[in-house]
Amino acid sequence: MDYIEQILETLNSWLKKLVELLAGDETEPALEPIPVPVRDRNGR
Repeated sequence: MDYIEQILETLNSWLKKLVELLAGDETEPALEPIPVPVRDRNGR
């Protein structure tokens, strides 16, 4: 059983490296800026 677990860990490591290469080292999505409401000064 240990042999199978070792093979699965190795495959998992290789897949992570492959995804990093294909995704350009960016596996997490980039955060989008949150719009901040601003009061319009012309409406006074």
